[in-house]
Amino acid sequence: MSEVRVWLNGRIVDSEGARLHHLTHSFHYGLGAFEGVRAYEVGAGCGAVFRLREHMTRLMNSCHLVTLDKGLQWSGDQLGAACVEALRANHLASGYLRPVVYLAHGAMGVGAAGNPVHAMIAAWKWGAYLGEDGLQHGIRACISSFQRPGHATTLTKGKVTGQYVNSILAKREALMNGYDEAILLNEQGYITEASGENLFMVQDGLLVTPPLGMNILGGITRATIIEVASDLGFTVVERPFARDELYCADEVFLTGTAAEVTPVREVDGRKIGSGTRGAITAELQAVYFDIVYGRNPKYERWLTRYELAASQGAGVVAVG
Repeated sequence: MSEVRVWLNGRIVDSEGARLHHLTHSFHYGLGAFEGVRAYEVGAGCGAVFRLREHMTRLMNSCHLVTLDKGLQWSGDQLGAACVEALRANHLASGYLRPVVYLAHGAMGVGAAGNPVHAMIAAWKWGAYLGEDGLQHGIRACISSFQRPGHATTLTKGKVTGQYVNSILAKREALMNGYDEAILLNEQGYITEASGENLFMVQDGLLVTPPLGMNILGGITRATIIEVASDLGFTVVERPFARDELYCADEVFLTGTAAEVTPVREVDGRKIGSGTRGAITAELQAVYFDIVYGRNPKYERWLTRYELAASQGAGVVAVG
């Protein structure tokens, strides 16, 4: 395996140079902001990062929510350029990016207001998050015994490292029980999202998804599908719904940067629709992949293209 190179605090380092101090505050207490970003190969030696500007905006918002912006030395545009630099440094025309902003070592008290804020970006090859078979035929999901935390408990619109313990426990429970993914309810019993994906169901040709005002992450792939579906002539309804409606849906699918557009064929042992990928899910999935692979010029504005042949550390690139 070739050496992994990481962007850390403004420079590319090897994996040895990217090691964390054992008293890194975020490692102990979970105060960090992160993103998951994908790049797709759009030609020989050419890649395109999908919706990089939106990801960097959400990263900066997450930092603001948890007060990490006070010590952050880089702008969203600079971190976006660093994402491209990390892909080039690892010779990746397609890959997954993980930018993380975190509190470095210093004071070990809970507050640690004076600790420096560091930024790291890793890039690696990653295939279909829920499996190629899942993309084609759908996955099996269950309603988790873990609830999605409420608005008064956590900052649900932030991608905050420590908040994902809830999702990790839900996912591990699902896997231990033989399922591929967990779906979490909120305190009122409404569907929120899966452990790391937003959720849509199809009812009589309508796309239905929990509203942004609920305790869900404002997913970038979610927003993409809403816009694309509307452009295709589908009606998208954002409203609360409970598990009984989900069980009786014609189709269910999950959206996320890692999961892309993944159909759900079963929930809690109940077959969804025909028990495989539905027609509307398949259409949206096909259009989505055309967009991210640069085959649909209508959505070119969502792609930040780059060439691997560009010199390493070539400064700030335009983030589109």
